[in-house]
Order: sequence, then C-alpha cells, then structure tokens
Amino acid sequence: MDVNQLLSRYAAGERDFNGMNLHQANLSDIDLRGANFGGADLSGANLTGADLSGCDLSRANLTDADLSGANLMAANLSEVNLIGADLININLERTNLSRGDLRSANLVKANLCGSNLSEAELSGADFSGANLSQANLIGSNLNEAELNGADLSGVTVAENEMSSSKTYTGLSHKWVTWAGGC
Repeated sequence: MDVNQLLSRYAAGERDFNGMNLHQANLSDIDLRGANFGGADLSGANLTGADLSGCDLSRANLTDADLSGANLMAANLSEVNLIGADLININLERTNLSRGDLRSANLVKANLCGSNLSEAELSGADFSGANLSQANLIGSNLNEAELNGADLSGVTVAENEMSSSKTYTGLSHKWVTWAGGC
C-alpha cells in the first residue's frame, strides 16, 4: 500500500494498519492519531513532525526512521525496533517503550516524561538534554548511553542497573527520587 492509499483509508475511518509495509514512506507532518501500526515495517520512514499520539506501534520496525519532532504521546511502542532512529525533540510522554530496542537511537531533547522503558535495550542511545523525569528504567540496558544534561528526577531504576552506564547525572543516592513532574 502506498501513502495515498493509507491516507484515504485513514480519512474514511479505518485505523487498523497492522503489519503494513511502509518501508521508507514519507509520512512527515501527517496526523495518524490512534492508528494501529503493530508489527508494521516503517524502517527508513520519514515521520518528522507526524502526530502518532495514542498509536499502537508495538513490535513495529522503525530502524533508521526519522521521527524528529513527532508526537507519540501515550503511544504503545512495546517491543519496537528503533535501532539508529532519529528521535530528536520527539514527544514520548507517557509512552510504553517496554522491551523496545533503541540501540544507538538519537533522543537528544526528547520528552520521555513518565514513559515506561522497562527492559528496553538503550545501549549507545543519546539522551542528551532529554526529559526522563518519572520514567521507568527497571531492567533496561543503559550501557554506553549518553545522559549528559538529561532530567532524571524521579526515575525508577535499580542500583545494579546503573553500574555500567556512561553517565548518571541527576540520580540520587537512593536511585529513585520523587521530585519533578510531567
């Protein structure tokens, strides 16, 4: 299916695009709120500025996709593949990214306030200047993750999970704080 067909079906009220192949599709600045793209192939897609709030992207392949400036607030991205994706200045507030693969993803200035990143693969990801306040990082792999300037207030993480990470600025000695808000 091409982008025009997708947009026609969405405009007609269809929301289920489970497993769809949208490899390298240009969906920039498009409103697809509430759609189901579970298991879809969006690798290499241009989703800059798109509104995907409330979408189901669980198990979707977004390898090397560009989602800079997109809105994915309250979306389900559990078990998503975001390896090498550009997520600069993205809104992922209250998003479920549990068991997601974000290796080497660029999350500079991303808003992940209140997001669930439990058991996520975050090695090599760049969270510089990101808002991770009140995020759940239990069981996540933060090996070589860049956290310079990130807001980590209220982050939930176990002490042993921080031992191999590159930067830990902002964490209290108890590893969990309750300051800040989304």
